[in-house]
Amino acid sequence: MDLAVRAGEIVTLVGLNGAGKSTLIRVILGIMKPDDGAVIQAPGLRIGYSPQHVHRDPILPMTVRRFLTLGAPSPRKKLEEVLDEVGADPILGYPLAEISGGEMQRVLLARALLREPNLLVLDEPLAGVDVTSQSELYQLISDIRDRHGCGVLLVSHDLHLVMAATDTVVCLNRHVCCTGRPQTVLRDPEFISLFGPHLSETLAVYQHSHDHRHDALGEPLRTHDAASDGDFHRQG
Repeated sequence: MDLAVRAGEIVTLVGLNGAGKSTLIRVILGIMKPDDGAVIQAPGLRIGYSPQHVHRDPILPMTVRRFLTLGAPSPRKKLEEVLDEVGADPILGYPLAEISGGEMQRVLLARALLREPNLLVLDEPLAGVDVTSQSELYQLISDIRDRHGCGVLLVSHDLHLVMAATDTVVCLNRHVCCTGRPQTVLRDPEFISLFGPHLSETLAVYQHSHDHRHDALGEPLRTHDAASDGDFHRQG
């Protein structure tokens, strides 16, 4: 496999189960060593990582605040800024085991942002998220990219949202089958052979203007300037 993630770019890995997506993520993070080849990082690169699953023990009374400050306590102002950015400030004092899947993904994203990363690595950021929150989370990721200028590498099974909210798609099947902009990958014979012609024909990319965003509880957040807040975006 051969791929690159550049500053300000969203790269999404897609593929069937067993295609190598999670393995590739582990190699990039340094959790696994490649049998051959190399992972080349920009000097001083800081990586923020959001895993696919975090076990939440209902017996362990850990709050969102405690989870975010484990191992590396952050200044209160920084913590508040990051929580506000992801729309999770209302649940700061909630027990971790009692928040919803969508709220948990926002908390994981906040934890990754506390590292002030140049690269965000997100493994299935929609895991356990209800349908109504999925597009909001993808838009949040896009807004973070725009504000911080960081690169984003994510894994996702939701092809409808992927094709509307990413810059580059990398389709894996134990090797790179095809790569490019969503419109190009949709027409690639390798992609069609993996996912079928019907899916390829039904996926579409369109633009949508949205004048607000929501916090973790679903409440709308005020925006003083829709244009500066990245509210003109792509959704599908």
